[in-house]
Amino acid sequence: MGGLELDPRIEDEHRVEPTETTISFQLGKTEDQVTYLSSQLTDDEAGDIKRVLLRYSDLFVWTAADMPGIDPSFHCHRLSVCRDAKPIAQKKRKMGGERSQAVKEETTKLLHAGFIREVKYSTWLANLVMVKKANGKWRMCIDYTDLNKACPKDAYPLPHINALVDGPAGHHMLSFLDAYSGYNQIPMYPPDKAKTAFITDSANFCYRVMPFGLRNAGATYQRLMDKIFRRQIGTCLEVYVDDMVIKSTSVGDHLKDLVTIFKEVRRHRMRLNPAKCTFGVAGGKFLGFMLSKRGIEANPNKCQVIINMKSPRNIKEVQRLAGRIASLARFFPCMAEKSKPIMSLLKKATKFQWNEESESAFQDLKTTLATPPLLTKPDPRLDMIVYISVSDKAISYVLVQEKTEQIPVYFVSRMLQDAETRYQHLEKTVLALVHMARRLRHYFQSHKILVRTDSPIVKVLRKPELAGRMVAWSIELSQFDIHFEPRGPIKAQCMADFINEFAPPMTSEPHSWTLHVDGSSNQQGSGADIILEGPGTMIIEQSLRFGFKTSNNQAEYETLLAGLRLAADLGITELQCFSDSQVVTEQVNGTFQIKDPTLLLYFHAFQKLKSHFENV
Repeated sequence: MGGLELDPRIEDEHRVEPTETTISFQLGKTEDQVTYLSSQLTDDEAGDIKRVLLRYSDLFVWTAADMPGIDPSFHCHRLSVCRDAKPIAQKKRKMGGERSQAVKEETTKLLHAGFIREVKYSTWLANLVMVKKANGKWRMCIDYTDLNKACPKDAYPLPHINALVDGPAGHHMLSFLDAYSGYNQIPMYPPDKAKTAFITDSANFCYRVMPFGLRNAGATYQRLMDKIFRRQIGTCLEVYVDDMVIKSTSVGDHLKDLVTIFKEVRRHRMRLNPAKCTFGVAGGKFLGFMLSKRGIEANPNKCQVIINMKSPRNIKEVQRLAGRIASLARFFPCMAEKSKPIMSLLKKATKFQWNEESESAFQDLKTTLATPPLLTKPDPRLDMIVYISVSDKAISYVLVQEKTEQIPVYFVSRMLQDAETRYQHLEKTVLALVHMARRLRHYFQSHKILVRTDSPIVKVLRKPELAGRMVAWSIELSQFDIHFEPRGPIKAQCMADFINEFAPPMTSEPHSWTLHVDGSSNQQGSGADIILEGPGTMIIEQSLRFGFKTSNNQAEYETLLAGLRLAADLGITELQCFSDSQVVTEQVNGTFQIKDPTLLLYFHAFQKLKSHFENV
């Protein structure tokens, strides 16, 4: 049983692992029974960690038979099969000689490990699926499709990956732990064991422990981790299902944290895999990210895979590329805009055609991936600063914190949907802020947010009657501590690149605005349409319905006054007004005499509002 691999995650790229060189340390009775320590530790530091490991050496096992398993009274896996579900016994599938021999060997190992037992008269029965691994060995999987359909989903919440990644980053010392065949340490609920039955050539077997492939296995494992380490998670430990990282700010604290975690492991009869544990390192890979005391970095292996890729030749290869880009999007500004010529090929109505634009975007992407920026771990004492970039087809934003310089925390970008592309520029900017608040809600809830923009969105959000969707967005954003201020100087090159690359074009007269008004009155009532056009693509529209009777000229004046109030609220100083009413236009210009006393009152109101502007 030595060296038995019962863990199907052997080749999972998201396994926790150190990024620095390590040295082996004999923890068991034989020379090959080792675990690993950082080679960068001093002799005293390494000696202290070794003494802790030897004191708790009983927690490390080298065979599945040495695992006592979690106490069933403390935690076990229940299937909770729906009462009206009809048991399904799959018909046995034929297997070739090589696969059959592999099944025989694997079931023998599982029997010796105590993971399975023979079962008779089972009403649920599943087939085996043999998958060949990259090393040529076979992996035995079970087709639990029918059983999983009969089990309701366990909605137990998994931790937020972004928060987990932020947790260990920036700490002085880390240790990565791995449970030995973790899922199989959890016992099955006795009445449910027979339901996990599977077919082999020699007999039918069922699991005594929780196997891989069951619908709610991940939730059950996370629930176990949360129960065992409820006092340590978030302080000295981060756990995502079976990935564990101990984090400490000093060597002394790390020794105490190791002892604390090991005591809980021993108390709950959990066992660790020494070959996959590493202690006392300064950084490592966790959930696909590179963590260190410097911050959070993109996984260089993921970047290199894209850099080494050849240009896609079909849709499947584009889909593969798109998935790889998405996994790195947090680290790169305006990724949606940069990859638009590539992502547009995934539209169903688009025929695959890799053209010069696609190739140029692909090569630019490779250049960008060669130098990914370092992301910082959020400091709870500092404000979060937001910068937003909007283009015709995409919205992008970045969350940063400012210390001696501005260091990015998170980049996000996405393509706009068809209807969203027709939004006004100001609406797209607010949409980006709303999307950011939803995507990075945990940051928005725990920090004061400073939105640095030269766009007048704060004044628009305070006048939610501008558009129906603005009402909902304004209410949604009101739950957060959001403040707005001018953009100001940029203190980091990556931030300057983000701001400048997709900034909307501005006119040569950045402070000039144009107001178009159109008021009307009929038997059904009276109303107004206002269009305020600003620099570049800035457009604000407002429609009004008056709750009182007016003449056409009165309606036009009401519309003009409403437009002027809107412009004044937005802080506009230079304004050019257009109206289709000759009477109103000539009266405010002083070329028509005003005899109607009501219109004269409107004229005086216009003169009063006009004083708020430098030029109208």
